[in-house]
Amino acid sequence: MGERLTNQDPCTMIFRVSKNVRFSHCDPAGIVFYPRYAELCNEVVEDWFRDALGISFRALQEEHRLTIPAVKLEIEYLVPSVYGDMLEFTLSVEAMGNSSVQLAVSAWNGEEERVRIRLKIVMVSLENLRPIRIDEEWRERFSQFMR
Repeated sequence: MGERLTNQDPCTMIFRVSKNVRFSHCDPAGIVFYPRYAELCNEVVEDWFRDALGISFRALQEEHRLTIPAVKLEIEYLVPSVYGDMLEFTLSVEAMGNSSVQLAVSAWNGEEERVRIRLKIVMVSLENLRPIRIDEEWRERFSQFMR
């Protein structure tokens, strides 16, 4: 499913990507099993890096020796999603710290918001597995999606 970037205002973009609810996402009742949203959120972040920020997770790790682990995750379940639903995920940046980025991710089916996620990721060096300061190049990339 392709990504879309949309402008809320001249300075801010929202990343959008569609994901189909698959059988493997669901519990025996046919609704999305709650931990699957954490996995889907990670897919959305990976898609955002590749399609909007211009670098794959693989290149980030192998060429730049960086990774972005999650350090905090909050998921609010608003309406159940079921097998076969098409969900449009949106992603924007809420805040940036010295080494962290706070993301807002939501899943929508049409006009109905199904899930609201807040995810904090940290820029970490693979050399020593310690947080590093987000440099100006990355700040500029992330800030395009700042709310």
